[in-house]
Amino acid sequence: MRTDDPVLAHNFTISFTESAGVGSLIQLAVGRPPEAGFAECSGLEVTIPAESYPEGGNNGTTLKFVGRANWSNIKLRKGVVTSADLWRWHQDFIEGAGKRRDGVISLLDDQRETVRVWRFVRGLPVRWAGPAMHAGQSQVAVEEIEITHEGLRQTGAGSGSLADTVSNLFS
Repeated sequence: MRTDDPVLAHNFTISFTESAGVGSLIQLAVGRPPEAGFAECSGLEVTIPAESYPEGGNNGTTLKFVGRANWSNIKLRKGVVTSADLWRWHQDFIEGAGKRRDGVISLLDDQRETVRVWRFVRGLPVRWAGPAMHAGQSQVAVEEIEITHEGLRQTGAGSGSLADTVSNLFS
């Protein structure tokens, strides 16, 4: 692949770890195995609203300032398997025992080399949806989870040293 060719969006991995501190981040950086083989990931989005301020004595313009960043929820979809990890994570919050998780979403090229990495922090599952079942169809049963979080960072590709990767997680 040439470096100026766009990357296809079908190769990606997602890993989670508890939001606990440095050890968790190192665990992600070292290459913790991806979770569950997700079929779809969306919501890598941030919006910065512009705040308006009408300056006194200047009727011809309104000043614009940067507002607070708003992060979209991350939506993940995957085929239902015997493991109920996503359901359990969501259910733990309903029962008052849930733990937030950090996550890393890695976009891969055709050789499965990391091209881009996004890290979200303090993820909280706010929605789980089970499969739509229909006796007359033979589609894969799909479950969904929606995660709200406290920030998203894009870090460098994973081709650097472990020290570079860990450093990028903190920047």
